[in-house]
Parts: sequence; structure tokens; C-alpha cells
Amino acid sequence: MTAWINGSFVEDAEARVGLFDAGFQHGIGLFETMLAREGAVLDFEAHLERMAASARDLRLFDPLKIEPLAEAVQQALAKSGMRDARVRVTLTAGDMGRPFAGANAAGQGAPPAPTPTVAIHVQPPTRYPDELFEKGVGVSVAENRANPLDAFAGHKTLMYWPRIAAVQRAAEVGCAEALWFTVTNHLASGSVSSVFLVKDGTLRVPFARGEEPEGAMRAPVLPGCTRAKVIMWAEGEGRAVERANLTVDDVLAADEIFLTNSSWGVLPVVRLERHEVGDGKPGAVARAMRTRWLA
Repeated sequence: MTAWINGSFVEDAEARVGLFDAGFQHGIGLFETMLAREGAVLDFEAHLERMAASARDLRLFDPLKIEPLAEAVQQALAKSGMRDARVRVTLTAGDMGRPFAGANAAGQGAPPAPTPTVAIHVQPPTRYPDELFEKGVGVSVAENRANPLDAFAGHKTLMYWPRIAAVQRAAEVGCAEALWFTVTNHLASGSVSSVFLVKDGTLRVPFARGEEPEGAMRAPVLPGCTRAKVIMWAEGEGRAVERANLTVDDVLAADEIFLTNSSWGVLPVVRLERHEVGDGKPGAVARAMRTRWLA
């Protein structure tokens, strides 16, 4: 494994940030997890542009210079010696001082902006059993809800505890992922994935951040990079793709359900808790999209 922190390579055992780093103290930060194959990072530009947009929109850091960050990722990947790898980039607000405050001691506005912490970690990719993709997986329904009024929803922030907790609870009931709905009971995403429904050959997806109809409430859904690729492939094949506010009835009526993220690519869903999806086997669209992703 290889670690790069603020411009320097360090041994894994020595990879650390300060006690007062905003990411550690307050969860103030963003991250991107990417997959490298044959020495190339998949959807590289899309991942870094998404991070830069979130850093700007959430007022973490603006501008985030993509070019030197991309160069650092390439250097870290090369130094690791791995052709296939999992690459994580973490960006925090850096040392916020102690205590964290919105104004300086004199009460004259915000303190000077700290220097961000940028960390890159390269490690072997997660290997998933072929059986997951050949037989499909079950999913549960998350107890928590995504909130359109939360300005941080739909961004890949370090505030990931609710998502991880939902995956852990799903595993306890034999499921691989948990589907999130919004406070208005519309489908949002998986805990760590984007979700697709297939009905009569049409791909149906929840609105992601930035795709909302004019005048609509903000969509608390991350615009997934693999999601974007699948939509592009589907439209390129002449398949209809519908972005919509989807309900649990739409989920239960789907002919197919599949999940996407940068780690597993395309993962078929054959069961929603006790409900069997379609004929209980991975559907033709999911299999086709996984073939495209593997290629």
C-alpha cells in the first residue's frame, strides 16, 4: 500500500493527520474512491471534477486545482507498483485550531482559512465473489432518510457513519446493501451506490443532485460516476432512460433492480427484503451493463 499526504510519501505505519484536523474533529471533508485497472484510473476526471464541485459548493475550498491533484494520484499509483488498485483521495479543511470557532478571538469575522489536508491512499482492489454477480444480491430498506433540505446531501462528505451503519444492519439480515428513501418517501440511492430500476425495458433512476426539474426541491442523491456511464451506454444503445421521483411501489413493480458504484461496477439485485425482484435472477439489462463495465 502507498500513502501520500500533503505532498510527501509516507509509510503506511506513519500515515497520520493532526489531532486538530477538521476531518478528525468535525468530519469536515470530502473523499473519492476510484478504481485503477491496468495502470489507469477509471472515470478519473469525473471523480476529481465532482470533488472540486463539492468543495466549491460546500465552501470547503475554492478553487480545488484538479491538475496537480491528478498528477499526485498518478504518482501515488505508480509508486505503489500496482496495475489494479483501489485509490482513495481525502480532502479535509486541515488544522482548524482549538477550539473550532466561526470567529477569531477579537470577534472580527472568520479566522484565516487553514491549509487543507490532502491524502491519497493506494491499496489492492476489493475482490468480490463472482457469485454476487451471477446470482445477484438482496437489499434492505435503510431506517434513516435522505433529506432534500440538507445542503450536504448528495455530496461525498466524510459524514458517512449513517451510511456505513445502514450497510452493517443490512448484512445482519443477509443483504448486501440498503436502499435509502427520502423524507418524502421517494427512492434516493443505496448506502454506497446508485440505484437503477428497469421496467418494460426502460431504465428508471431517481433524480441526482443537479438533475432536478426547474423549481423542484434539491435532490439529496450523489451523481454517481458509474451511474453516469451506465446512463450513457443505455442511451447509446437506444434504451429509454427516465429520471423520476420513484416510490416504493415503483421499486416493487420493477422487472429488474441493479446498483452501481466505482468498486463493484454493476451489481444485480434479486431481492428486496422478502420481495423477489422479477424472476429472482439477474436481469438482461443488468447483465448487459455489467458486461460493458467489465470491458
